[in-house]
Amino acid sequence: MRLCVLESAIYIVATPIGNLSDITLRALEVLTQVDVIAAEDTRHTRKLLDHHGISTRMASLHEHNEAERAASMLEKIAEGGSLALVSDAGTPLISDPGHVLVSLANDLGLKVVPIPGPSAVTSALSVCGVPCGRFIFEGFLPAKKKAKMDVLMTYESERKAVVFYESPHRILDTLELMYDAYGDRVVGVARELTKRFETIRRDKLSDILEWVRTDLNQQKGEFVLVLHGSDAAVLSASDAEKEKLLARLLLELPPKKASAIVADVLGGAKKDIYNLALKLKHEKVKGL
Repeated sequence: MRLCVLESAIYIVATPIGNLSDITLRALEVLTQVDVIAAEDTRHTRKLLDHHGISTRMASLHEHNEAERAASMLEKIAEGGSLALVSDAGTPLISDPGHVLVSLANDLGLKVVPIPGPSAVTSALSVCGVPCGRFIFEGFLPAKKKAKMDVLMTYESERKAVVFYESPHRILDTLELMYDAYGDRVVGVARELTKRFETIRRDKLSDILEWVRTDLNQQKGEFVLVLHGSDAAVLSASDAEKEKLLARLLLELPPKKASAIVADVLGGAKKDIYNLALKLKHEKVKGL
């Protein structure tokens, strides 16, 4: 490898999200030459460095110590040193530590250099088959059910694709809440990207939910969920229009089926439409 002379700076280095070979030549050059590598987890990063024969000194920098260590690390840069910031996987600062360090570096006028490379967000968007010319990155959702549903509902009428991260022990609950929030909207699921058991699928939420429920293997690993943007028809449908169609369908169909059709055609949270169907049914029976 032909090495170049590094400037005094902080280098934000993207690292593999699974496959250790997914790293750029420039990233390897930087990791080899900097004075120190600030790593989210030094044990995890050591595997990457050993794989590529790199012996650069490391220091830990994570969410619990970043505020404390950032200033001392930047002092070294101000004195002419160089530092590479890496996360456990992908591009630093994207749902990972580093904001305090980079923000302070900018405040002090220190040079910050991007070394682009792997990213779970863009990797998932490129393969899920969901329109993604414009998208929103939400990242990890709150752990508590109510807080999670509150966030999900903010995207009920969003026309752009929305990207979420999720962990294995919460994936099933999250998909169930997404179904309650969005009805049978299309979602792309990218599991264990670039790893041995990588799985990529795009389907309606009901089919994705059934697939994950019945195949325990699909509940393992790290997930990127890409929600299809809301259709224009969903945005234009008023509550009155939904209620009118629902009332007509209830003349011939049970509440569950009628509410599913309204959710598919006019959009909205399937759970809310089903509750409205039960209310209309009850009022009709009461009026007889």
